[in-house]
Amino acid sequence: MKKLFRLQYNAPVTLTFALLSLAALWLNGLTRGWTNTYLFSVWQSGLADFFTYPRFFLHVLGHTDYSHYITNFMMILILGPGLEERYGSRRILVCIVITAFVSGLVHWLCFPGVMLLGASGIVFMMIVMSSLAGMKNGYIPVTLILVLVLYLGSEIRDAVVLTDNVSQLSHIIGGACGAVLGLKK
Repeated sequence: MKKLFRLQYNAPVTLTFALLSLAALWLNGLTRGWTNTYLFSVWQSGLADFFTYPRFFLHVLGHTDYSHYITNFMMILILGPGLEERYGSRRILVCIVITAFVSGLVHWLCFPGVMLLGASGIVFMMIVMSSLAGMKNGYIPVTLILVLVLYLGSEIRDAVVLTDNVSQLSHIIGGACGAVLGLKK
């Protein structure tokens, strides 16, 4: 008898990232917020605090609720497989780690009284990298220019006009990391 279909773990970094973040969300529920506060968010804790350093990276796994998680990972699950196919899984993992560290460090340095968690910086890194995927022979795709203009304009406007719990700076950092890391061969 022929098998009708087989499952393929087609984008290991993207899928593992999504599953780890889902596990972090469940763990946060079980611990009544402790894990988000002490593991899966970055805030200006002291340098003597051992957990300060892993939080520079782990904050991208934390989400406040399922809506926050789904909003980020719907885009990551759409963009990630194509990026892994184009750039390779190892490179995408490195891009995620670098973007997490840069956004975590900038947040730690610039916003002493505010916690940051979530993968939206990674989403915007992937959006910009996806736009760069069409770049060939030194030609800059018009789609990249439009994404950058629309995206940066929107984020800068939101940062000035809105007072919400969204870190537009993380989005901008993610987009900048995507542009720099997507251009490197």
